[in-house]
Amino acid sequence: MLDYILSQIPMFATWHNLVFFLEAAGRTLTMTLIGCGIGFTAGLAIAVLRQSRARVLAPLRMLAVAYVETFRRIPFLVILFIVLYVIQPLAPDASLLAIATVAVCLLSTAFLSEIVRAGLESVPRQQTEGAAALNFTAAQSLFLVVLPQAWRVILPPAAAFIVMFIKDTSLASQLGVIELTFAGKILVNRGFSPFLGYGAVLILYFAMSYPLSRLGAYLEKRLAPSRHS
Repeated sequence: MLDYILSQIPMFATWHNLVFFLEAAGRTLTMTLIGCGIGFTAGLAIAVLRQSRARVLAPLRMLAVAYVETFRRIPFLVILFIVLYVIQPLAPDASLLAIATVAVCLLSTAFLSEIVRAGLESVPRQQTEGAAALNFTAAQSLFLVVLPQAWRVILPPAAAFIVMFIKDTSLASQLGVIELTFAGKILVNRGFSPFLGYGAVLILYFAMSYPLSRLGAYLEKRLAPSRHS
């Protein structure tokens, strides 16, 4: 077994296979970063909307709650196929990668909005009341008072979600997107040892997720309140 694996290494470790894996890893990273980046921005908007008490926004708040509660309970694979069958008739030229990224946006928005909402609610109400007493606008209160204090609650679970979603994007292979896991499967189907094919996939997933997890830990530490203050 070991001899068989060693004999395949020269054929496996070629420039062509390296480029193939890196392109697939790029698709995985693209879906994750674009999808979760847009999802975080939209999730912040939804979380702020749900924090609002304006009566005129009540219908929008109800729609936001329905959206979040629905998409948090639908499996990602189902969302992928729903998005596929909705987008393809409307935009036949849309790439499978773009369709998968839209699905990531929809799911990440639902989950990240709850993470952001928890962070906003962690800020004592007295802070916003004090900002209102100083004649801060709602936007000033949000960006100058609430968010600076909420980041340390938001960032750890948000970073963990993004790192987790790097792995979950493997489901996009069901649409035909050649992401990282699918790339490993293709090479295994070509006759290479699963140890080599999926071993390379393992290394590349680690190479993508570890720096992001370290960045999340750094930002958490940087934004944490000083113990000596």
